[in-house]
Amino acid sequence: MTTAPVATCYRHPDRETGRRCTRCGRPACPECLRDASVGAQCVECVQAAAPSRAERVRRTWRGERAPATKVIIGINVAMFLIIAARDGRVDGMGSTSASLALFGPAVHSGDWYRLFTSSVVHYGFLHLFFNMMVLWLVGSLLEPGSGPLRFSLIYVVSVLSGAAGALILSPHALTGGASGGVFGVAAAATIVMYRQGVRFWDTGFGPLIIINLVLNLFMTNVSIGGHIGGIIGGVLATEAMLQARKANQPVLGLAGAAFVGAGAFLICLAVAGA
Repeated sequence: MTTAPVATCYRHPDRETGRRCTRCGRPACPECLRDASVGAQCVECVQAAAPSRAERVRRTWRGERAPATKVIIGINVAMFLIIAARDGRVDGMGSTSASLALFGPAVHSGDWYRLFTSSVVHYGFLHLFFNMMVLWLVGSLLEPGSGPLRFSLIYVVSVLSGAAGALILSPHALTGGASGGVFGVAAAATIVMYRQGVRFWDTGFGPLIIINLVLNLFMTNVSIGGHIGGIIGGVLATEAMLQARKANQPVLGLAGAAFVGAGAFLICLAVAGA
């Protein structure tokens, strides 16, 4: 009568074991096994099944509530502090703010980056606070359904459209603020809610937009063109995405929104020298 040899751990040949990895079947000692949902797996199988760093980042991004909204707010707050530190003032009237703000002749001369950087220039703490507060309210509602990519795209398109509107109405004024982007995503949220059966006056953001536009008529130093342009850009980008989703072609929605942004960019360049 012969006795079957006792299995030894595949990593520690000097250690006898009666256990095996439920995934690869190799014998392993308790030190080399990790408890799993069913049985136990060896350390190598656990490492092989672990998600890559890129995948972990994607999972964290998907699981985070309104991550794009937080990033946009973080960028605006950080830039406000940086500009204030460099200029030594918080009213946005320093040289750094002036070099980043929207200004038609400068854009016409090649400073097209101002179409984007103007959105992070704010004229005082209250200007920043109210823009970011509304952005957070809209983003908390809209981004979980749209996803961070679509939300970010709508915001950027609205910023460009807002810049186009501001340059059309007041090309020689120094203009700054995230209002174009904020009005754009607020308009997007209004459309989405309306399409889901919510009455316009019950959306919250729709009435807020109208009230702000009416107040703009009686306020100075407010870019009405920037607000209206942002709304138009946000509406067009959102409509492109909604129609593409109906057709089960979500990529076309992204392309349509990008097309709106590209059109706004070209309009900016065309009217900057007016």
